[in-house]
Amino acid sequence: MAAKRGTKTSMKNMEKELLCPVCQEMYKQPLVLPCTHNVCQACAREVLGQQGYIGHGGDPSSEPTSPASTPSTRSPRLSRRTLPKPDRLDRLLKSGFGTYPGRKRGALHPQTILFPCPACQGDVELGERGLSGLFRNLTLERVVERYRQSVSVGGAILCQLCKPPPLEATKGCTECRATFCNECFKLFHPWGTQKAQHEPTLPTLSFRPKGLMCPDHKEEVTHYCKTCQRLVCQLCRVRRTHSGHKITPVLSAYQALKDKLTKSLAYILGNQDTVQTQICELEETIRHTEVSGQQAKEEVSQLVRGLGAVLEEKRASLLQAIEECQQERLSRLSAQIHEHQSLLDGSGLVGYAQEVLKETDQPCFVQAAKQLHNRIARATEALQTFRPAASSSFRHCQLDVGREMKLLTELSFLRVPEAPVIDTQRTFAYDQIFLCWRLPPHSPPAWHYTVEFRRTDVPAQPGPTRWQRREEVRGTSALLENPDTGSVYVLRVRGCNKAGYGEYSEDVHLHTPPAPDTTQTVGTTAVLRTLPWRRYHPLLS
Repeated sequence: MAAKRGTKTSMKNMEKELLCPVCQEMYKQPLVLPCTHNVCQACAREVLGQQGYIGHGGDPSSEPTSPASTPSTRSPRLSRRTLPKPDRLDRLLKSGFGTYPGRKRGALHPQTILFPCPACQGDVELGERGLSGLFRNLTLERVVERYRQSVSVGGAILCQLCKPPPLEATKGCTECRATFCNECFKLFHPWGTQKAQHEPTLPTLSFRPKGLMCPDHKEEVTHYCKTCQRLVCQLCRVRRTHSGHKITPVLSAYQALKDKLTKSLAYILGNQDTVQTQICELEETIRHTEVSGQQAKEEVSQLVRGLGAVLEEKRASLLQAIEECQQERLSRLSAQIHEHQSLLDGSGLVGYAQEVLKETDQPCFVQAAKQLHNRIARATEALQTFRPAASSSFRHCQLDVGREMKLLTELSFLRVPEAPVIDTQRTFAYDQIFLCWRLPPHSPPAWHYTVEFRRTDVPAQPGPTRWQRREEVRGTSALLENPDTGSVYVLRVRGCNKAGYGEYSEDVHLHTPPAPDTTQTVGTTAVLRTLPWRRYHPLLS
């Protein structure tokens, strides 16, 4: 009785493993994507239609199409989804997607169909054949059927084509793999069509599917290509596509994968105490994280409040950063607990693995167990190398506001820059005048400078002294090009900021060299190039 109760609990817990990521309902005719995730055949066709791919949603060749899987009848939620607008489809067709009149099927550059996998959030290449090149996950279908029977024992079998609420099914169709009421059976098997020849059967939910067939050659798969990680038939082996690949009989792949999955599952089931201990540790870590996060927020709030209303926005941003960090850690820890809970006996993943191990169809088992073993292997590795996914400490959220407090203490009205100091060691005059300066150590900053200069060896003009100016000089140096030769220049500089202009620096007098002798141009030029640059201090020439 206990074993039966445990099996029933396990079947109920595995429901999340049997939900399509697109429609969030039980899988119906699931397809295995190249990324090893599953999706309903009808959902896959609808997704490709929304992406603008026309004519690539064909059914896999291993099984006939079921009218119960059409987007308009399969689920009310799917029927409410809007298809792409006609103008968008027209643009997609013109840009090369899908098929349209005038396009050759045997083009030199076949179209690569990308399918947005809802599970891994990545684009998966389906190849030129689209959904027709994918395998049906028959093992997953059987697990779904067993689950349905376990949770609805003795319940009536309902029509899969009726609009809600569905009527009780009265007929079944092996070819269509669906159950019908009388009206729906007549509707989907119209007189005078090929479907009218389908023989009705008693309604059932356990239509036994055929074995896996190669989607390329319609042959039963007999081997497994380890290089491509794909089931292949006899004809696939001799094709150039698998030339040089490591191919093994499906029996060998079945036995090897089943042994690995059995050992991994046995390890998890044999360490249930460890799983529960780690879950308890994670729950305790979550509690400490909540307490530490609250303490960190209180400390940050107290420090930021001391800075006044001006820093209120900063306080909010710091709290938001801690809150995001805390939520991220809690999310990671909760996800880790969720992963560990899936390893407990009777959980969804373990129960699903146990059900897959009951599969006797070797190709189907290999197909379904490949993805499952990867998940079990990752769970085993996480169990062996366990440590909490996030730390409960928030020490990195501490604030040091000593510098900010000092700045607030010294806060006062802005003052103009002090008079700059001319750097006589770096100031010189030659064929150019280079002026360099610096601000006193405790001077307010200057946004820019104004440099003024004039000649002193020219006759004075009536009126105020006229200076030449260079405005808004950035930095602490200026270069005056093409000064008059043999002349004395006086220069000064002052800084400016938001408070206004500061005082002028002391005047500095620079004497430019005389003009070279034009009768000995070559020799003079050589002499000038060898002479060092002379620095002229006030009236020292």
